[in-house]
Amino acid sequence: MKIAIVCGKDEGPTKLNAFDNALSDAGIGDVNLIKVSSMLSANTIVEKLPKLKAGAMVNCVLSEITSDNPGDEITAVIAVAIGEKLGCVVETTGINKDLKYLEDKAEFMVRYMMEKRDVEINDLIIKSSATTVENIASVVASVVYLNNDIIEG
Repeated sequence: MKIAIVCGKDEGPTKLNAFDNALSDAGIGDVNLIKVSSMLSANTIVEKLPKLKAGAMVNCVLSEITSDNPGDEITAVIAVAIGEKLGCVVETTGINKDLKYLEDKAEFMVRYMMEKRDVEINDLIIKSSATTVENIASVVASVVYLNNDIIEG
């Protein structure tokens, strides 16, 4: 299995537009996202996000938050743990929460999931996106499941 981990943030005139702009900033704004639960196959490989086909149906784990309260600090976090048997993904968000606290929370949760499954972690990746809201803003962090059907070219 191959995945890409992406993050984005942006403002917009409405909550929907801010979210759409954040998805575009992350490189996944021109596809249809299908939210899936948080499991990966054994020895998953993390790659850079390739160019995706416009309109493709793309499986993902998505962490996202939007706010229209100026001054809010909004954060989306994704944590990925990869083992030889399987892997797990955790997402969390926060408004006016310390970034390190949210990243530590995501790490704790993904470590717990792997421990419950008795799988040793070979690779642990934590990515986050944060911004201070000016008018209406959105942040996203996502694990995108890659396959040849969704990749352009």
